[in-house]
Amino acid sequence: MMKINCNDTLAVSLHRVLNADLNEHGTVFGGRILELVDGEASVAAMRVTRSTVVTATMDHLQFFQPFHLQDSMCMEAYVTGLGHRSLEIFVKVIGEHLKTGERFVGFSCFITFVIQDPNKSIQYDQIVPQSAEQKAMIAGYETRRKHRKETRKKQTQLINLISTDKPWETQN
Repeated sequence: MMKINCNDTLAVSLHRVLNADLNEHGTVFGGRILELVDGEASVAAMRVTRSTVVTATMDHLQFFQPFHLQDSMCMEAYVTGLGHRSLEIFVKVIGEHLKTGERFVGFSCFITFVIQDPNKSIQYDQIVPQSAEQKAMIAGYETRRKHRKETRKKQTQLINLISTDKPWETQN
């Protein structure tokens, strides 16, 4: 059995909130957060796969508290589940008010990546947690994986109902 320590997959980066990140409410635009965490999570994924990966799903997205100008965003991403060609990454964004030092949980989600090359697979069988948080996140992996599988089945049925017709052409 091939094991990998959770901390060996850990990707950490800081982002200072700038005016260009803000929406009309003066808080960081949600799409900007998603862009940053997707990039961060891909680093953690590639530390396991050592292959090109593509984003398959983002779920359990939670925007807990907004980020403002004069905040920093510390993104942490690590692997919480392993499949044959897919893996789950947990991402959290911890905010810090730079003038006060106060820290807060601003965002979290799980992102699933798939190895792009169909001939490659993940070489590890187990991810080993090093903290209580990692242990809790890894413990919920199988439940989340099962839920994703059920959701994918329902979404496939829904996709078959979606029209690809040009909406500007008159339909009879």
